[in-house]
Amino acid sequence: MAYELGRVAVLSDIHGVLPALEAVLAEPEVAAAERIVLTGDITAGPQPREVVELLRGLGERVLWVGGNADRELVEYRRGERDGIPDPIGPYAAECLTDEQVRFLAGLPASLTLGVRGHGRVLFCHATPRDDEEVVLVDSRLDRWTEVFAGLPDDVRTVVCGHTHMPYVRLAHGRLVVNPGSVGIPYGRAGAHWCLLGPGTDLRVTPYDVPAAVTRLVTECTYPGIAAWADEYLWARVTDTEAMQVFGSRDGRRAGA
Repeated sequence: MAYELGRVAVLSDIHGVLPALEAVLAEPEVAAAERIVLTGDITAGPQPREVVELLRGLGERVLWVGGNADRELVEYRRGERDGIPDPIGPYAAECLTDEQVRFLAGLPASLTLGVRGHGRVLFCHATPRDDEEVVLVDSRLDRWTEVFAGLPDDVRTVVCGHTHMPYVRLAHGRLVVNPGSVGIPYGRAGAHWCLLGPGTDLRVTPYDVPAAVTRLVTECTYPGIAAWADEYLWARVTDTEAMQVFGSRDGRRAGA
């Protein structure tokens, strides 16, 4: 790959939480990054329309990858499904404009960029082959063999989201990076993201969570917004709880 970007800010799983996104975008290193890559689940949350407007306003600096939750909102609006597993999903789907739905429908499942210090990097939502598949920091190596199947040999770094927990690990010589979640973190509060190139820096941006909760309650008409904001912005779901739930979905044996 001839051209390599110097620095890329990776934002995943924003989930329509505008105050968290605004806090990350205000970070000097995000403002200075050559590109901002979004690795899916951008819209399924309390302020999807506003989040899309803000990000699209940044123009070509922002590169988009769709996630399973974005796909579900599109399918719901198009009448291709009757419901969405996430209770806030139908509300979020109805908040989007028709033009935004068309835009989200066109998002790629992955993209590949050259990044200094990493060479060819593949960005996806869950895994390179599926937008819902689960891999974790402690997933076994044969699991990584499965999800890397068909990946070009010159892709030496894979950046994914989906599980809302940040980590960096090696698997079969490839670096795997999960930036965590901007909007719905598990384990500790704050807006989690990653700065890629030439190193791999997992970051968390603290922001005024009580003010953000108040803002969502004031600006969002979702009936359960107060409880939703309290649970997710304060990261009431621990990393231990999340690992227990996701562990059954990464193909591991019971008790492993």
